Amino acid sequence: MEVLANNLESDPGLAKRMASIEAQTKNYIEQGAFGRLVNGKIEIPVVFHVIYRTASENLPLSILQGQIDALNEDFNLQNPGRNTIPAEFAAVEANVDITFVIEQVVRVQNSKKRSWKPNDAMKFSSSGGSNVVNPQEFLNIWVVNSMPYRGGQILGYAQFPGGSSATDGVVLASNFVGATDRTATHEVGHYLNLRHIWGDGGCGADDFVADTPVSDRANTGCPSYPTTHCGTNDMTMNFMDYTNDSCLNMFTIGQKSRMDAVFASGGFRASMAD
Repeated sequence: MEVLANNLESDPGLAKRMASIEAQTKNYIEQGAFGRLVNGKIEIPVVFHVIYRTASENLPLSILQGQIDALNEDFNLQNPGRNTIPAEFAAVEANVDITFVIEQVVRVQNSKKRSWKPNDAMKFSSSGGSNVVNPQEFLNIWVVNSMPYRGGQILGYAQFPGGSSATDGVVLASNFVGATDRTATHEVGHYLNLRHIWGDGGCGADDFVADTPVSDRANTGCPSYPTTHCGTNDMTMNFMDYTNDSCLNMFTIGQKSRMDAVFASGGFRASMAD
């Protein structure tokens, strides 16, 4: 969200574009227009940009494919932890019905960069990174060695719909990529216009999804059920919380509707559904 705040400050037109996307999303959901796909499924080609300093950071194709496999599990009701979802929330669990395939792997060795800041520098060859590839058709994922920030480590970050095409996509730190990692699932959720499940605020904050409970904080670790804030049980197993990877297991019907909207006619990512 700090990256979004910085982008809003540096790009005067971004707020207006995001407001327009929200209006289109709201209209789509209110009309109940959920049949946006031929055969009910979207296939998203992924371009990985692996930017590495040492050989160990140059992730092999097997790890990248493992990450694609994890995405396909999570977006198609195949997550291995689904049987732990409480009945209260299982009723609104959704099959997002999106599959991901590797389109291309771009490898760039940068022997000088021990780490990167979350400032999109890795998205430009002019700053030692790799330029975006056809963002209208492909999901671009940049993998970098590490992203230290304010005394901690950033696992990944994403650009919401409405941002510049030159920086459109997801960034992941290499230690958080693979078959058992859910950072990519969380960040792709942002890329498809999902907010954090607690709405990034107090009990009155909104993630714009009706079937996710209200909360006033992120959850971490692997909380027991029920964990209650704002008078309702938190959906701690939702991919858009900050819970441990092994305890993240679901998207909701309302979240699916928001993601569907970006692919619908007039949606920001409609070209991916053509």
